[in-house]
Amino acid sequence: MKIIVPATSANIGPGFDSVGVAVTKYLQIEVCEERDEWLIEHQIGKWIPHDERNLLLKIALQIVPDLQSRRLKMTSDVPLARGLGSSSSVIVAGIELANQLGQLNLSDHEKLQLATKIEGHPDNVAPAIYGNLVIASSVDGQVSAIVADFPECDFLAYIPNYELRTRDSRGVLPKKLSYKEAVAASSIANVAVAALLAGDMVTAGQAIEGDLFHERYRQDLVREFATIKQVAKENGAYATYLSGAGPTVMVLASHDTMPTIKAELEKQPFKGKLHDLKVDTQGVRVEAK
Repeated sequence: MKIIVPATSANIGPGFDSVGVAVTKYLQIEVCEERDEWLIEHQIGKWIPHDERNLLLKIALQIVPDLQSRRLKMTSDVPLARGLGSSSSVIVAGIELANQLGQLNLSDHEKLQLATKIEGHPDNVAPAIYGNLVIASSVDGQVSAIVADFPECDFLAYIPNYELRTRDSRGVLPKKLSYKEAVAASSIANVAVAALLAGDMVTAGQAIEGDLFHERYRQDLVREFATIKQVAKENGAYATYLSGAGPTVMVLASHDTMPTIKAELEKQPFKGKLHDLKVDTQGVRVEAK
């Protein structure tokens, strides 16, 4: 069997640690024959373990410690430490591996509870499990999630040629906001979510770019962000935002305007790459070999 998990783009502006969308890049785990010891074949990076030290197996064996060891093949076009949920995709894949080999018959909500407990927040793991747009909350161990279709629009991801670790990106955030700032930030997030659910991308775009929770503190960590945002806005984009903790920059635009935006961004002397993405509507799934 093959386990497939989509990449995810979290926060989407003011939906900090609670809103995310699944997109069309994938981690794939092919489950092969039984053997005496676990082996993960991959070419993702020399520093990524091939045995039980791999996060995939740490998660699976944490859930079902006595799983029969097998040979696995891991492939992924989800870039590491780029703000597209690479670690979350592995967490969800590990849960699904335990679910399948351990015959646990977990519901999606049970998978979400496990994944959120491991990850700490649901904004990436929720869309990786459900697909589509997910608005989720985790407070005092209680996890809830609402799944919805993302409004019709095109996604363009600028993926830099450098990493940005989540812990470094979180390090620039303030330890607290004033009550007044929290109310303002929350109201913007409410409008962003409501507009997305209503399919109003113009209003959603304004609210996404109005984020007060994190982007103003993080934007200087991504040197291309300001230019991309300006070029996109000048050419009719709905919104530009930092995907997750960055450094990937996501542009949302109509199908008609995106080609112009992409052409203008291709003129910039950036060293990263532009990727056309779509919404993944399935989330984690298992295919028979």
